Amino acid sequence: MRVLYFGTYERDYPRNAQVISCLRGAGVEVDEHHVAVWDGRRDSWRAGLGAAARLAAAELRLLRRPSSTYDALIVGYPGHFDLPAARRAARGRSIVFNPLVSLADTFVADRGRFRPGSAPARALAAVDRRAFRAADLVVADTRVHADHLADLAGLPHDRIDVAFVGAEDRVFAPGWSPDDPFTVLFVGKLIPLHGLETILAAARSAPELRFRLVGSGQLDALAHGRPANVEWIRWVDYVRLPEELHRAGCALGIFGLSEKAQRVIPNKAFQALACGTPLVTGDTPGARELLVDGESALLVPPGNAEALTQALRRLAGDPDLAGRLSAGGRAAYEAQASEGVLGRRWRTILERVA
Repeated sequence: MRVLYFGTYERDYPRNAQVISCLRGAGVEVDEHHVAVWDGRRDSWRAGLGAAARLAAAELRLLRRPSSTYDALIVGYPGHFDLPAARRAARGRSIVFNPLVSLADTFVADRGRFRPGSAPARALAAVDRRAFRAADLVVADTRVHADHLADLAGLPHDRIDVAFVGAEDRVFAPGWSPDDPFTVLFVGKLIPLHGLETILAAARSAPELRFRLVGSGQLDALAHGRPANVEWIRWVDYVRLPEELHRAGCALGIFGLSEKAQRVIPNKAFQALACGTPLVTGDTPGARELLVDGESALLVPPGNAEALTQALRRLAGDPDLAGRLSAGGRAAYEAQASEGVLGRRWRTILERVA
């Protein structure tokens, strides 16, 4: 089987890199037709007129038809504006859209860049619907997220499939050996999804614990007001993230209160599980598709700083529990989200539509 990974997708973003890697591991030949727009931009949430101009120029370049033929074409994340060019490139073959998110969900409901019901919010919702309907199949990251995207676009549910995000096995491997003292690790963009206010409130309530905050973004101002037991590092190279995870006492997932936070499992959660690092994250319908509280992670009510504090103190004071979560989290990853499992999953999806 041969497929074309297509569009203005962010090439190094974990969802794209991991899908390409696991497909190749499953024996699928993957070529790329990529025009860079978002690559290397750590603050893409600020996208404005400059990004719009780059995107318009990129869409013109994408209209050039690839010279080879393929069994199917995959539009990568973010690719909501790439579907017209993808239709031309596909020459009648099936198109699979790997969107990861709804633009309206992200920029209106979650990040609050636009007011609900405003003209930009309505425009983003229209872009979502048009992109999802233009694909033969949309692949979401969880079942609850798939149901949301189907309802948003008015699609029959058999046009939405599911494959977990996973992690790149060549980068994230077992090796958890925590430093002393116990350190709580957060890695990710500082955006509302992650519940940074809850994390910082937990840090204030547990001054005896060390927190290491890696990332920057929309909520940098909150990080500037962090308590003394929180170390803030704005950037760590991607290939060094496993070192961070291997040294941490535990890793944090997401604790935001938005509807999107209820539906998704972030990259960093899979990366922690792959490394065998104990994971603490919000107790949501999305998380429950993969994780079991007390076995493969500690799940706490989103937005509840007191519950998060109690979970972190419990974990820091119970090495046996930490060891069980390390083993259980890695086992859940191997069974449901490793590259071998997801490679077979993606190949099955493509064979269904090709």
